Parts: sequence; structure tokens; C-alpha cells
Amino acid sequence: MVVSSSDHYPQADAIGGIFFAFPAALVLMPLVGGWLWTGTRNVWVFLGLFFFFFPIAYEVVKRTLWLKRRFISIKEIEAEVKEAAVTAFFKEGLFRTRDATGVLVLISVFERWVCVLTDRGIDEKLTPDVWQEVVASIVTGIKKHRQTDAICEGIGKIGQILAAHFPIKPDDTDELKGVIIGD
Repeated sequence: MVVSSSDHYPQADAIGGIFFAFPAALVLMPLVGGWLWTGTRNVWVFLGLFFFFFPIAYEVVKRTLWLKRRFISIKEIEAEVKEAAVTAFFKEGLFRTRDATGVLVLISVFERWVCVLTDRGIDEKLTPDVWQEVVASIVTGIKKHRQTDAICEGIGKIGQILAAHFPIKPDDTDELKGVIIGD
């Protein structure tokens, strides 16, 4: 699953708006206060300037994705991507396979994050560090501008891992119908 973003991060917009509006208001307060004859340290002038610049800065941060990323912590990004992966895993019914062997690879473009989520049948046999090689392979390929090849190679590695631990049974069917999702 490839998504443009795992969340909208509205808090980052607000923090960015404050980050830029506060110093702008602070720097311009003496100039505007002197011009309006209210004094160079008037809190009302500061508040007026702050409330003037905040919506502008808020919108600039909201619409400038590289700037918005600066106001989001790695922990928050990781949590949002994992939440999006879990939500998609259940929404798409990947947990409904007979042997609990559903796998979701979520690539979140804005966050620049790849997450592999597996069902309980796989988790009983394999440790999460097995999937780190797959994630690293996909990330490396994306960084080298080989997105399609990297994703295909990652899916191929997942197939090899699953084939080694969950051999095909005579009565197996395609329970997921090759679900591929993007937004």
C-alpha cells in the first residue's frame, strides 16, 4: 500500500505558525508601536501583530511539506505510520486468511517511512527483525530512485520468506485476491 501521507499533522501547522509569527511580531512590535504612538513595548501591538502573522505562517507551513516535516518528531511519524498500517491491515481484511499469514507493506511518502505488518500466524514463527531487511531494501531502492524495482524486490523477498516458512498447501487459494492499494 502506497499512501501520500499517514496523517495531516495539524499540530505541526500550528507549531510552525507560532514558530514564525512569534518572532515576526516581536521584531515588528517596537517599529509599529512607535508608529502608532502606543509605545515600543505594547503588548496589544504584539498580540495584534501575532494574530496577523499567525494565519499566514500557519498556511505557509501547511502547504510547504518540507517545512512542515521540520515540526514533526520522528516518534510522532513512526506512531502515525504504524497506526495507518494497522488500520489498513484490518480495513482490507488481511487478518482473515486461514493460516493468519496476511502481510501489509505500507509506504508512506510524506513521512518517508516503510512499515511491514504481519498477522499472528507469521508472528508466531518469525521475529520482527526479519522484516527489517525487507524495509532496508525498499528504502535503499527508493533513495536510489529505483522505486518500482525496490518495491517489487521487497515483495519478492517477502514471498521467499513466506514460501520457506509457509509452504503452499494443495487446497490453498488466493484469499486476498492480490490486494494492491494506493491513494
